[in-house]
Amino acid sequence: MSIFLSTQKIIQEWIDYNNHMNVSYYLLIFDKYGADVLNDKFKMGEHSAKTTGKSTMIVETNITYNQELKLDDEVDVNLLYFNHDKKRLQYKMEIVHKKEKYLASTIEVLALYVDLNTRKVSEFEDEKVQIMDGFIEKNKSQFNSENLKFSSKLKR
Repeated sequence: MSIFLSTQKIIQEWIDYNNHMNVSYYLLIFDKYGADVLNDKFKMGEHSAKTTGKSTMIVETNITYNQELKLDDEVDVNLLYFNHDKKRLQYKMEIVHKKEKYLASTIEVLALYVDLNTRKVSEFEDEKVQIMDGFIEKNKSQFNSENLKFSSKLKR
């Protein structure tokens, strides 16, 4: 099971000399069309960075490249898993070919909540904890916790 985050079309600028999407653009899709969507849901995205001086920074990732994508393919970015502790986010996403339904790539992320003014890790405010906990409670039946790499890094 998964939770839909967004859809994206593969554009010419992302295609390399092998006539498929270059490896670097998988990360771009996960970041811009996955992580940014999550950060906005949890009030930790661009608006938060500009108004409160707090946001998230990714510190570790594990990416798989399962099948190539080509020009004009449309893909869905889906959330497979989400959890957090007082200062960290852990989530896993997938890119799935919209029409053919094959798994193109996955990423697991460990991110820190950071005070941008001091550039130091910070604890989540109560409001953000409540938003994330509500999201987990609502969606946990759709999460897949198999093959996670970073679960031991959350301090519960």
